[in-house]
Amino acid sequence: QVQLVESGGGLVQAGDSLRLSCAASERTSTIYTMAWFRQPPGKEREFVAAIRWSGAATYYTASVKDRFMISKDNAKNTLYLQLNSLKPEDTALYYCAADSNHRLRYDRLRDYDYWGQGTQVTVSS
Repeated sequence: QVQLVESGGGLVQAGDSLRLSCAASERTSTIYTMAWFRQPPGKEREFVAAIRWSGAATYYTASVKDRFMISKDNAKNTLYLQLNSLKPEDTALYYCAADSNHRLRYDRLRDYDYWGQGTQVTVSS
């Protein structure tokens, strides 16, 4: 069982930056991919970014590719998401997730076994 706890959300203005963190419990050796998803108000949860836990490959959705950066610190069992040049449309509840299966896909909600409780990011215009 992997437990995930997000932190770092908040209320910011357009153009500001935030760094989200996701602390994973000890059993990270079972993880293959970790990702960030977000759920805007009144909308479905959507993929944001993913990273292979034992490697360096990263993946982004097009709308954040030039503004957000996903990274990890394996020694600290922590996943990060640096959010730069934030826009009001980035307002959402941000979740981290872990997939323990070796698969090529990284952007499907149903593939992820473990989820955090979410951290709110609100961007004012």
